[in-house]
Amino acid sequence: MLTVERPRPEGIRSRPGGWWLAVGAVCFGAFMGQLDASIVTLTYGGLRTEFRTSLAAVEWVSLAYLLTLVALLVPAGRLADAHGRKLLYLYGFAVFTLASAACGFAPSLLALVVFRVVQAAGAAMMQANSVALVTTSAPRERMRSALGVQAAAQALGLALGPTVGGALVSTLGWRWVFWVNVPVGVIALVGGHYLLPRTRTRIRVARFDWWGLVLLASATTGALMGVSAASGLPVPGWGVAALFAVAAATGWGFVRRQRGTTEPLLDLALLRVRAVTFGLAGALSGYLVLFGPLVLVPVVLTARGTSELTAGLVLTALPAGFALAATGGDRLLPRGLPDRGRCLAGATLFLAVSAALLVVPLTVAWLVPVLALTGLGLGTFTPANNAMIMGAIPAGSSGTGGGLVNMTRGLGTALGVALVTLALHLAGSAGTGTGARRSAVVLVAASAIAVASAWLSPRTERAA
Repeated sequence: MLTVERPRPEGIRSRPGGWWLAVGAVCFGAFMGQLDASIVTLTYGGLRTEFRTSLAAVEWVSLAYLLTLVALLVPAGRLADAHGRKLLYLYGFAVFTLASAACGFAPSLLALVVFRVVQAAGAAMMQANSVALVTTSAPRERMRSALGVQAAAQALGLALGPTVGGALVSTLGWRWVFWVNVPVGVIALVGGHYLLPRTRTRIRVARFDWWGLVLLASATTGALMGVSAASGLPVPGWGVAALFAVAAATGWGFVRRQRGTTEPLLDLALLRVRAVTFGLAGALSGYLVLFGPLVLVPVVLTARGTSELTAGLVLTALPAGFALAATGGDRLLPRGLPDRGRCLAGATLFLAVSAALLVVPLTVAWLVPVLALTGLGLGTFTPANNAMIMGAIPAGSSGTGGGLVNMTRGLGTALGVALVTLALHLAGSAGTGTGARRSAVVLVAASAIAVASAWLSPRTERAA
C-alpha cells in the first residue's frame, strides 16, 4: 500500500553494521540537495538568453525554491513524525525527481519557477527527514560518525556543483542541470525502499495546524526577502522595513498560535531545552560561515583579474576540508571528547581563521589554506552540533527536530549569502580591501556566536 511503510528485507535488517546502508541511502538526498543548491546559479545566463528576461527575474528560480524549502521543513518533519519518516522521505524524493524532470521541460520562466516550488516541496520532505533517519538508524554511540558521513555527502555535492553545472551548461545546455537529478532520484527511491528502516516511534496528530503553517511561511519568507532586499536589490527603504515588519508580526503570531493550540505545528517545549536552543544558534552561525565565503571569494578574486575557473578551484578547498573533517574527525580527536568539546574545538578553529581574513592578503596563495582550515573547523563542528541537538530531542519528535535543523541551515545559508553581499555592496567596490574586510567582520561575528553557543550548551543532555 502507498500509505504503509514497507519493512526492509530480513537479510538487510539483521546484517551487522546494516544501519550504514540506511545512512548511505540518506546520503543520496544529502548529496543531491547541496548539488542542486550550488548548480542552479550556473543556468542564469542560459535562462536569460532563452527566455529574454532580466537577471532579477531569473533569480526567482533560486529564490522561489529557497523560500518554499525553508517554510515547509518544520511542517514536513511534523507530518513525518505522525505518518512515518521513511514514507515521507520516499514521497519527497519522488516529488523532487518528477519536478526536476518537469523543470527541464519548462516552456517559460514562469513555468520553471512553479516547477521549482514543487521541487522544493519534495526537497523539504526529504531534508526534514534526513537527519531523523540517520539518528534513528545509527546506534547512539555512532550517531556523530553517521551524521559526519551525511555532512560529507552534503559537502561533496556543494563542491561538485560548480564543476558539474559548468560542464553541463557549456556542453548540453541548462535543461540538463535539472534532468541530471532524474537518474539519481530513481536509484535513491529503489535504494531507500529496501534500505531505510520503518518508523518505530510516532506521535498522534488529530488535525494539522494549517494556520501555523501559514504564519511560519509568512515569517520565514518575510525575513529572507527582507535580508535579500537589504543586500543591494533596488528596493526602497520602506519596502525593506515592511518585509521585516511582516516577518516580526507573523513570527509573533506563530508563537502565540503554537502556545494556544492543542495540536501545535512545533512543540515550543523543544526550544526550551538548552542543547536545542544553543545548538540551533550554533548551526545557523556555522552555515553562515560556510556559505559566506562562497560569495566573497569569487567576487574578490575575479575583480582582481583571476579567472572564474581558478576561483572555483580555490573554493573547493572549503568543502574538501569540511568533508575530510566530517568523515575523519573521530580518528584525530580524542575518542572520549564529548560533542560539546568537539563543537568548541571546531568553532574556535574557524573563528581564528575568519579573523585571519582581516589581516592576510586575499590572494590565491593565502585563500586556499584559509578556506581549507575553515572547512576543517566546520566539518568538526557541524556533525557534533547536529548530534547534540538530536540527542536532546525525544525519538517521537525526531522528524520535527530534523526539520528545525534543516530550516536553520536554510536560514544560515541565506544569511551567509545576503550579509556578505550587503557588506560588499556597502563598500561600493567589491574588489577593494574595504568590502572584503567588512565581509570578514560578518564571518568573525558569526564564528564568535558559534563559539558562544557551544560554550553555553550543557555538558550532558539526553532526550526524554
